Amino acid sequence: MARMIFVNLPVSDVARAAAFYEALGFRRNSMFSNEQASAMVWSDEINVMLLDRAFYATFTDKTLIDAHTTSGVLLAISQDSREEVDAITEAALTAGGRETRERQDMGYMYGRAFEDPDGHVWEPMFMNMAAAQEAMGQPDTTAA
Repeated sequence: MARMIFVNLPVSDVARAAAFYEALGFRRNSMFSNEQASAMVWSDEINVMLLDRAFYATFTDKTLIDAHTTSGVLLAISQDSREEVDAITEAALTAGGRETRERQDMGYMYGRAFEDPDGHVWEPMFMNMAAAQEAMGQPDTTAA
């Protein structure tokens, strides 16, 4: 089996959260979705499980944070271009998300950040690896 990641997020309204992620291009996997949870597929390796807060609480003894006021994780996701970074961020804003900081442009790396309706922060980014290696004085290992 290929290595996969399942990011589990507590949400206040599963249907609203699923609609938000669908607007970003995630696909809902109905086999693992119901009124308590929605499995959202980003790629073959990356999945987001949107869990009703009460259901999420059954998996931990810890106090659940309010992601609007407390940061527990920043979820960085790579994109294939600056345009894709802008496109997913604009889709998030249109679907009810909020941009959390100014865009960052370091020349070799470009990124933005937004939060979903439950306050979970996503940071889409594009990195030109050859330019990053040059900027950091490393040999270019991308040309083989």
